[in-house]
Amino acid sequence: MDKRIAVLGAGPMGLAVAYQLARDGYQPIVFEADDRVGGMTAAFDFSGLSIERYYHFHCISDHAFLKVLDELGLAGQMRWVETKMGYWYQNQLQPWGNPIALLKFRGLSFVAKFRYGLHAFLSTKRNDWKPLDHVEATGWIQRWVGKEAYDVLWRKLFDYKFYNYTDNLSAAWIWSRIRRIGRSRYSLFREKLGYLLGGSETLLQAMRVDIQANGGEIRLQSPVTRVLIEEGKIRGLDVGGRVEAFDKVISTIPLPYVPKVIPDLPLHILEQFKAVKNIAVVCVIVKLRKAVTENFWLNTNDPEMDIPGLVEYTNLRPLDHHIVYVPFYIPGEHPKFSEPDQNFLDKVRTYLKKINPSLTDEDFIDIHASRYRYAQPICDPGYLDNLPPAALPIKGLWVADTSYYYPEDRGISESIDFGRKMAKEATA
Repeated sequence: MDKRIAVLGAGPMGLAVAYQLARDGYQPIVFEADDRVGGMTAAFDFSGLSIERYYHFHCISDHAFLKVLDELGLAGQMRWVETKMGYWYQNQLQPWGNPIALLKFRGLSFVAKFRYGLHAFLSTKRNDWKPLDHVEATGWIQRWVGKEAYDVLWRKLFDYKFYNYTDNLSAAWIWSRIRRIGRSRYSLFREKLGYLLGGSETLLQAMRVDIQANGGEIRLQSPVTRVLIEEGKIRGLDVGGRVEAFDKVISTIPLPYVPKVIPDLPLHILEQFKAVKNIAVVCVIVKLRKAVTENFWLNTNDPEMDIPGLVEYTNLRPLDHHIVYVPFYIPGEHPKFSEPDQNFLDKVRTYLKKINPSLTDEDFIDIHASRYRYAQPICDPGYLDNLPPAALPIKGLWVADTSYYYPEDRGISESIDFGRKMAKEATA
């Protein structure tokens, strides 16, 4: 049994692949371009606070994530919190996220509220996504909720997340997002979300230690220059001019990087990977002396704000100061993505002060922007039909990223689940 297998990328999916391989008796070597493990879940030093660059939370339905915590002896470090949602609309902050809030919502007719609520309720009850796979999302939602509810409650979420891609998204993909949050409720009126003591870093470092303890290796700041293919099978890797032999390679890097790193794939497969579109993100994180609102999640519909919402993280996970994430999702080719960080930082200061006028400049302790070019795949109708299978027609090669567990949205639990299954398949 050949035990040396290369894994590209040390995000949650790559770590899950290596974790499973190492526990099954193999000696995987993980190659990561960054100086830390975690990808989009990695932490950074935010003026003395170690915290994720991009926000994360956990739902009670995140079974694969919870299973790994159990295996690593970390289950006791999960905390579940009853959280609140809000909606900033017509210059007022309103409660959101349960039937009473919907009924009391100002700025919407009763019929629109009823149609919106029925759609959300039935979406959480639906299990079969296949009928929605080839359906366009905005048309599907509008048929259910009507133009009024769509314009007030949905339009800005689409416009400021997907821009020019809004009108060609899969209804199955959007439905899975509605369902995930809906199923985080333990009653119609109460939402429960979770966080890990120490944040995602607690899990990432425990997985890293486990991989190494079981014979695996993780090489940071080691971007793979090229995956070497000869006569239809894997020969090895070129890592910065140094060739290493491998019989199997499992890539979890974002699909847009694949044509550059694995240029010898069959042409039709390269074209499929090149056709994948992604949304980028500029995620602003703010450290404040006081809270902005009491909500964890705040949707926004404001003509002066080019964001779909913000996440007040410390209303889920208590810390010494108040932490707010404000993500600007933008197609990477859009001119706005090229704007300097300062433009986004200035906007966020303005937005937060508008939502909570009692905030002053002195309340802003620190503010920082992180960028990720391939933050989220854009899943159009029939998305998986246009991707090659993860097991490519090259002996010993598997390629996948977060888009492969469509229609589920990207998440730590989904990445862990898919990564472990891919490891099992690669060694079957």
